[in-house]
Amino acid sequence: MNKTGAAIIGCGAIFPLHADAIAELEDAELRLVVDIDPNKAETAAQRYGCEAAADYKQLLHREDIQVIHLCTPHDRHAEMAVKLLAAGKHVLTEKPLADNPASAQAMLEAAKDSKGQLGVTFQNRYNEASQRIYEYITSSELGNLLCIKGIVTWRRDCSYYRSAAWRGKWATEGGGLLINQAIHTLDLLQWFGGEISSVKGSVTADMLEDEIEVEDTAHARIEFSSGASALFYGSNAYGTDSPVELEIVFEHGVLNQRHGSLYLRKDGQETKLCEPPRTHSKGKSYWGTSHRKLIADFYRHVRENQPFWINGEEGIKALQLIACLYDDTRNRRGLRYPPVR
Repeated sequence: MNKTGAAIIGCGAIFPLHADAIAELEDAELRLVVDIDPNKAETAAQRYGCEAAADYKQLLHREDIQVIHLCTPHDRHAEMAVKLLAAGKHVLTEKPLADNPASAQAMLEAAKDSKGQLGVTFQNRYNEASQRIYEYITSSELGNLLCIKGIVTWRRDCSYYRSAAWRGKWATEGGGLLINQAIHTLDLLQWFGGEISSVKGSVTADMLEDEIEVEDTAHARIEFSSGASALFYGSNAYGTDSPVELEIVFEHGVLNQRHGSLYLRKDGQETKLCEPPRTHSKGKSYWGTSHRKLIADFYRHVRENQPFWINGEEGIKALQLIACLYDDTRNRRGLRYPPVR
């Protein structure tokens, strides 16, 4: 079998989830890992039996490597992706797509002119609970969607931000809670709700205002073109990493996600529809277990020459939503949501 050659750029905390997912694929092979820290790259290469490098640009000329995973700080995504796509590589980037919408738009333009595909790692869309929620929305089995609520209450203390120089800074992270931790929930809210017509909210630094430049707390009200709305609250100033909570209200029933399980309340009764997977991810528990599902699906689309569904156009939507909330905080006004171009 001719295996698809893969490389990963960035050997930090999220790296093992991508490397392990590739290792599980029969038709793919990790051939190179890249990190500006040579020791990190060498350690990762020894663990996974591949080559190591410090400069990603050598990938531009490696014909034996077709898929590149970007696991770098946010501000590096656009620069790398644009060059890699121009070289005809398939690029799967960790969230966010980029550190700001303008950089993300450059990635979308590069993807249009490339033979390669651009994918974004919003793995929570592959969770069974997320899939079941989306099925209820699209089937209209419970009537029209009325409103959605998403709550993220986690903890990031000083040690987290001091562990990597790029964290907590506008120039390198592009934001705080919204662009890093809560972006998965915001992506689900917009995926469930559909086209956004307006958003209003604000961001603050409630716990670490003397430690970080960016926000650790945010709230938002989102209005969708369908007439439905969403309410979001998120904070990194809680005492622990509490499970994400979702509530989806329809005309004839309510779906609740609690501790990873999905429940349906209808006609005065509550039924459990699904539970979280019994197998645990090798990463942090709140990353979920769906990285391998998304990565396997991306490779399948590449192999079959079919467009991957969580592409740049999908990835930029959550980023635009986040940018609106940052702008709303600066300007203190309700904002119209910019369309994806």
